[in-house]
Formats: sequence, C-alpha cells, structure tokens
Amino acid sequence: MWSKLRKNSNARSIALNALIAAVSLFVNGFGVYLTIQANIGAGPWDVLGLGVSKTLGILYGNASVAISLTILIIDILLKEPIGIAMFIDAVVVGKSVDLFNKLNVVSPCSSYLTGIPVMIAGLIILAYTQYTYMIASLGCGPRDTLLVGLAKRLKMLPIGAASIALLSTATLIGWMLGGPVGVGTIICALGAGPIMQLAFRTVRFDAKAISHQNLIDSLKVIFHKNNG
Repeated sequence: MWSKLRKNSNARSIALNALIAAVSLFVNGFGVYLTIQANIGAGPWDVLGLGVSKTLGILYGNASVAISLTILIIDILLKEPIGIAMFIDAVVVGKSVDLFNKLNVVSPCSSYLTGIPVMIAGLIILAYTQYTYMIASLGCGPRDTLLVGLAKRLKMLPIGAASIALLSTATLIGWMLGGPVGVGTIICALGAGPIMQLAFRTVRFDAKAISHQNLIDSLKVIFHKNNG
C-alpha cells in the first residue's frame, strides 16, 4: 500500500498523501509544543520563533508561519525543489502549537526534573512524525531544504557544520529578540538528530530512499486528463 501511495501517480494518491502529511505535521506541532512547555530553553528554530513572537507581540504560530514562508521564498530563490508538503509544513506546525497553547494541554514545567522528560518526549514525537510526514514523498520542510541548499553551495563546508552554523544563527537572532535559550536548547540541538535516527531505525525507514515529488510534477499529475 505505502509503496503505491509514495508514487503519487494520480490525484487521489496525492490528496491522500497530502492529508497524511497534514495530520503528521499537526501531531508534529504537539511535539514542538512539548519542547516549548518543557520550559528549559527551546529548540534553535523555536528560540527564533518565540523571539519574533515576543518582539512583535504576535502569536508563536504566526511568527513561525512568517519565518517558514520567508525560508520557503529563499528556497525558491536558491532553485531548490519545492513540494506541496512544504507549504503544509509552513502553516500547520506553528498554528497547531497555537491551538495546543489555547487549550492549555500541558502546563509549563517548573523544574528540570519534569522539563527534561517532557523535552525528550517532544523530540520523540518530532522524530516519528518526521517519518510519517516524509513517507508522503511530497517534499521536505523549508528549513531542511534550506540546509541542503546551503550545503550544496558551501561545498568546502560539511553538511554537519552547515547545520551547526544555521542553527547557531537562528538561536543567536532569537536570543537577541528575547527567545528562551537554556539547557533545552542544547538538548534539542544535540539530541534531535540521534533520536530521529533511532526512531527511523525502529520502523526500518531510510530517508535517503524517498524520492520526493516536486510541486510542478504534482500539479501535472493532478490536472492530467487521464487521472483516476
């Protein structure tokens, strides 16, 4: 079933995969929400989102959407492949965090004793929803695409170093805008990758084996007269 869906060979499979991506990213937003509610310092990109939110007096989700769409424009200018799911990612994650905040699902943690487990739980949710999001094969997130685009152009710099530089820049700007930096920021920066790798291993998922369909090809399939 999944192999057929990943082909995105007709409008129905693209619609179903877009739905899978949207639901995955909504749950992914809950993972982000938990890392913020851990209250021990947010992840690098969330430091930036929270900093922008605080500075402009807007909801975190609106700040996150603005940042994501800005990065998406940069991705387009870099001529990196753009997929339908990238637009879903740009909007759904941030706004789902706003929803969970409004519902007050989890209160901010008051100590490292509770904050660290909540942070790790959030990272685990992020890892598994990254898997369910990626199997839709409709594009990676704007931030991941930016990292790949930068790595292609900074060929003397390993992608790991490019990632550190990008995350450090986001953290620094966010911190200057009043975003929360702390132990949780370090946990996110150093722990997200290994946790994701472990999660992918448990479901026997190889992210490199996924061939993402770009937006132009998706539109061609959707509007093809012989679609089923």
